[in-house]
Amino acid sequence: MSLQLNLQPFKLERYFAKYEFTTRYLLCSSDPESMTTADLLALEPGAQERYLNHWLGYTESIGAPTLRAEVARIYTTITPEEILMFSGAEEAIFLFLMATLNNQDAHAIIHTPCYQSYTEVARGTGAQVSEWQAREESGWALDIDELRRLIRPNTKVILVNTPHNPTGYLMSPDLFAQVNQIAQEHDILLFSDEVFRESEYGGPTLPAACDVNRSAISLGVLSKTYALPGLRIGWVATHNREIFNRMAALKDYTTICNSAPSEVLAEVALKHRQELAQRTVKRLRQNLALLDGFFTRHAEMFSWQRPQASPMSFPKLLQGEIDHFADQLVREAGVLLLPGSVYGDTGNHFRLGFGRANMPEALAKLEAFIRH
Repeated sequence: MSLQLNLQPFKLERYFAKYEFTTRYLLCSSDPESMTTADLLALEPGAQERYLNHWLGYTESIGAPTLRAEVARIYTTITPEEILMFSGAEEAIFLFLMATLNNQDAHAIIHTPCYQSYTEVARGTGAQVSEWQAREESGWALDIDELRRLIRPNTKVILVNTPHNPTGYLMSPDLFAQVNQIAQEHDILLFSDEVFRESEYGGPTLPAACDVNRSAISLGVLSKTYALPGLRIGWVATHNREIFNRMAALKDYTTICNSAPSEVLAEVALKHRQELAQRTVKRLRQNLALLDGFFTRHAEMFSWQRPQASPMSFPKLLQGEIDHFADQLVREAGVLLLPGSVYGDTGNHFRLGFGRANMPEALAKLEAFIRH
């Protein structure tokens, strides 16, 4: 394996590093309102005692057996032995791309706009990358014929994200089935980023790719729908033993194993995942109703495709330039938006997150700023 890994700065993470912990109103977060350790442990009798008495030694590299058993319950065909745990989703993304794209003869098709690590790490391995572009005029939907045109003889990976970051777009069941069918017909690995799965409020929950495509890899994490980013617990689910083993071997060079306390807390969370997901979706629906009114009142200033899942949408600023607008907003009103430029977007869009408890207050601050 010959890797360049000449990675450019991660624009989104550098932007958040500048503002995230000093700005009161984060009106762009991809993670919903979280909870305290005490609140999580209170979900289950005896959990606090188990947590306090847990041994703080090394954990199993692939993840604790009991934790993997809980993750496997999310899927319909996956066993605990087909779950591989990681320190968040980012590690899994990084190691999957390293495991599958290793030279200039490899080609990847990546659903964009996207989390920068997908395109950046893929290119960093030396692979060729084609972007399968979601477009606002199509409601952020993807064109299946475009996917067929992008496939090359050396295409190794198709990478999709649904529900989608940053638009909140949810693939239709028919489109998702076609993507899986095309990947299987061409013997291409499908990596399905499903970190916002079970946060749907505008459409059905799709099946996991790993349950309908035996070579596919499904990505999950506790950070998003289940609102526990501080645990840093993610995973992949797959029947594909070859990819599983490659990723497990590479993990020996990154985190080696997960945090023992996090694994205990993650197991509690997953036993109550439906309750956590319902908690998230309830807040999203409440806050989304406020956004409906806001964008109706300010239709001359913003265009907006209403999202179908996740705590995010990707509106467009119609007056002015979004980077300047966002900079002025955070300095003068203490409200943070995420300019689309951190996604490589040139269409004057911005990511708006509506999963936090103080979102109504943040939205009011934004509206006051506009009217000022």
